[in-house]
Amino acid sequence: MDSNTIMTWLTAERLSLADFLDELEPHEWAADSLCPGWTVHDVAAHLTLSTRTTLLGTITGMIRARGDWDRMTSTAARQRAARYRPAEFIEQVRATAGSDHRAPGAGPLDPLVDALVHGQDIARPLGRTREMPTQQAAAALDHVRVSLFYGARRRFEGMRLVATDLDWSAGEGPDEIRGPVGDLLLLATGRAAGLAGLSGRGAERIAATL
Repeated sequence: MDSNTIMTWLTAERLSLADFLDELEPHEWAADSLCPGWTVHDVAAHLTLSTRTTLLGTITGMIRARGDWDRMTSTAARQRAARYRPAEFIEQVRATAGSDHRAPGAGPLDPLVDALVHGQDIARPLGRTREMPTQQAAAALDHVRVSLFYGARRRFEGMRLVATDLDWSAGEGPDEIRGPVGDLLLLATGRAAGLAGLSGRGAERIAATL
């Protein structure tokens, strides 16, 4: 995947996300997101961290979290959420929309995955619709599906994924999962909410484990 294309997609998605956050009502910022234990405010805080995280900060955070990545990420998001108001986060997302700075260890497509998926983490619990661009979601899904970080390799073992809103499929096995590519991406990143738009024996298998 061409790096310029990825950055163009990422910049557009971040700016769109900032516009989306700008539409939220004050009470919605305190609502629960799809991320367990995170409010919408916490997710917005997390979205501003990838362009600001340093290697030293990551090492320090991991030490304090005793090697637990999820604990470190949650702590960092909540601490940042406590420091800034919603309007400040919106401006921060806009200000760094075109930044190619990534968190240590992240690949070129990881920030795009972050923006696409966390946009749904915010929108869906609020009952709001946020369209996910299919080409970008397919590229993100191709990355997530083979990455060791997201756990999708094991989750989709023995399964074939088929998108119903564009010409995309991947994987082999007797169990099939069909549905919009955005829902497949949510499921690939461990979001049970993605199951709502999916069908097939593979979806039934995964539903029993999430």
